[in-house]
Amino acid sequence: MTVNPPSAEGHQNILFAAGDDDPKRRRSKRAKQLDEFNRRGRNSHKRPRDLRNSSPRRPGNGENEKRVPLRRRILTGFALVLLGGLAIFWYLDLGGFTSVKTSEGKQVLQEKKIELAQITEGVQQVQVWLKDDFTPTDTEGEKLKPTKKVQFQYANAEAAEVAKLVQDAKPENGYNSLVPQQSFLSSMFTLMLPMLLIIGLFMWLLPKMQSGMTAFGKVKRDGMDSDLPDVTFADVAGVDEAVEELREIKEFIDTPDKFHKMGAKIPKGVLLYGPPGTGKTLLAKAVAGEAGVPFFHISASEFVEMFVGVGASRVRDLFNKAKKTAPAIIFVDEIDAVGRNRGSGIGGGNDEREQTLNQLLVEMDGFDEHTNVIVIAATNRPDVLDSALLRPGRFDRQIAVDAPDLPGRRQILDVHAKGKPLADDVELEAIARRTPGFSGADLANLLNEAALLAARREHEVITEDDVDEAIDRVLAGPQRRTRVMNAEEKRMTAYHEGGHAVAAAALNYTDPVTKVTILPRGRALGYTMVMPTEDKYSTSRNELLDQLVYAMGGRIAEEIVFHDPSTGASNDIQKATNIARKMVTEYGMSARVGAVRLVADDSDPMTRMGGGNSREYSEEMARIVDDEVQKLLDTANQEAWQVLNENRHVLDKLAARLLEKETILENELKEIFKEIRKAPKRVQWLSSPDRPVSDIPPVPLPQELVDTKHSAAEGIEIGPGATDVPPVTEQES
Repeated sequence: MTVNPPSAEGHQNILFAAGDDDPKRRRSKRAKQLDEFNRRGRNSHKRPRDLRNSSPRRPGNGENEKRVPLRRRILTGFALVLLGGLAIFWYLDLGGFTSVKTSEGKQVLQEKKIELAQITEGVQQVQVWLKDDFTPTDTEGEKLKPTKKVQFQYANAEAAEVAKLVQDAKPENGYNSLVPQQSFLSSMFTLMLPMLLIIGLFMWLLPKMQSGMTAFGKVKRDGMDSDLPDVTFADVAGVDEAVEELREIKEFIDTPDKFHKMGAKIPKGVLLYGPPGTGKTLLAKAVAGEAGVPFFHISASEFVEMFVGVGASRVRDLFNKAKKTAPAIIFVDEIDAVGRNRGSGIGGGNDEREQTLNQLLVEMDGFDEHTNVIVIAATNRPDVLDSALLRPGRFDRQIAVDAPDLPGRRQILDVHAKGKPLADDVELEAIARRTPGFSGADLANLLNEAALLAARREHEVITEDDVDEAIDRVLAGPQRRTRVMNAEEKRMTAYHEGGHAVAAAALNYTDPVTKVTILPRGRALGYTMVMPTEDKYSTSRNELLDQLVYAMGGRIAEEIVFHDPSTGASNDIQKATNIARKMVTEYGMSARVGAVRLVADDSDPMTRMGGGNSREYSEEMARIVDDEVQKLLDTANQEAWQVLNENRHVLDKLAARLLEKETILENELKEIFKEIRKAPKRVQWLSSPDRPVSDIPPVPLPQELVDTKHSAAEGIEIGPGATDVPPVTEQES
């Protein structure tokens, strides 16, 4: 397509395009556009849309022709001039002469058929104009093209001989001796060439350096997805409470006027907190997807750089981008990287992290009532965040995103099972029951592991065995098939794992044993799986004591059977010691120590670690704590010894079955444990001897009321605050 430049006689321009069958119509349209352009002026921002990409002064395709940057054009011209100059110098230096060997040059001089000769001092060169054609040869003896102009070089030692040959040849037009001297232009060119190269290199690097320096204060990437998030609340499962809270945020974005009319202020920030893998990022994307607004996603660690002030600049840049595209959502992942309590860093007030946090607080305060930008942040450490960040007016909403319960796990499994062929024997409900405490990411990984196993085993569908193996891999690690135990070590492992299982089955407050195996997995030679039948959110003292007993059951079984314990119980002792120490120092379950917390607070900003890394009690209290921990462990060992001795026949039977089958599942374990003798229940624990035991039972549960309606008619009094039902005895409870 060609555009003719406008003429002074009424701008009679003609536009021809391929496939245009009506040039008059095209010309008329073009004339109208140019008239409009002249009426508005020649400012580029006022020109008609169809003319902005093509200048009326320059012919060319305005739609396809791109304007080359000035710097690139300068560099291109400089390179062309340099190459052209080098070519000219090379051509002038050669001068049309054919270079020949020194011996041939001397031969030419000796033949004395020369019109003109020129000797150039310094470069030791002789140029000869011949009367007749001369055919030189190359270094291999091949003949070259005949010529009447030859040149050759000579050594310094041959200078006198060559000069005499030229004189004896008596050229018709004489000879000339030259001492080369650089001309002014060539001298200037020689001097300017390095400078020009340096200037050109500097011009090429300067824009890159400037863009790199200014990019420090910019967000490292654009931040906003090229498309709006396609995730909605329908894609989120297992966190119904969080979804309900976030639906209100979606309404704030969709219909802000409804809330402004009532004088309500739209929340500026929402904090999602919970363990890793529970779907906090997915929830933030779902809010943006439901509202149909841009989604800015950045990790808090991207704000922080080595240079002070860069993080604050990036915060300003991100918020400016969001305000320009409002309504929008900013999602800051792992905000604890910049949002920790101020004053805890080594750098004090000049700490880069603190400046970034201060700028974040300022930006959130800068939102007015009509700034339709909401900040959503995620963290798994809400206890270490600065209080100024959590006050009303900043992160107004704090939503817990915990690990899913049983129905939630079932929903998550339904979502991740889509597209995966499952066998008829695979029940997602059973998988959900076997995975308490699993997060959404854990469940997704479980089904993915099962699919990978099925593919490696060349199964058509994912079977129950694939799922079982995937659960074991997630919980205990991959099976160590190359680790082969000898017969004696295998028997000791069978009794060790059997001791765990029998102790757990004989106690009164433990969860059922679902699997026992002596196949090595991860760093363990075998393991016993004790899984709860339902989700539990608290643990009683008796349950913790039972955990101590069956943790020590493996070592006690080795002592009873082999009279020689092994190192295989090291991890069991570590877990039991941790439980006992927490019972004494955190849970207040020692009558001697009392209900006192003796460990450092997890939110300590200096240690940035929890779990009692710093001691805040005296040496005397430390000795008491050690004594109480030792007493709990000794009691657990004694209970395990009694339980295993009373059920030695069950222990032997289980060990023999393990040596035979290596892995025993829940149904077979129930058959083996039918002969188990239960341990007696412990006496009621008192936190202080000054507090007498109450004989008033708790109020009955609703399901117990249904079963005891007939007792209510008899009017049996069971104590204050309780309904008229018979009391529940200790044995029945």
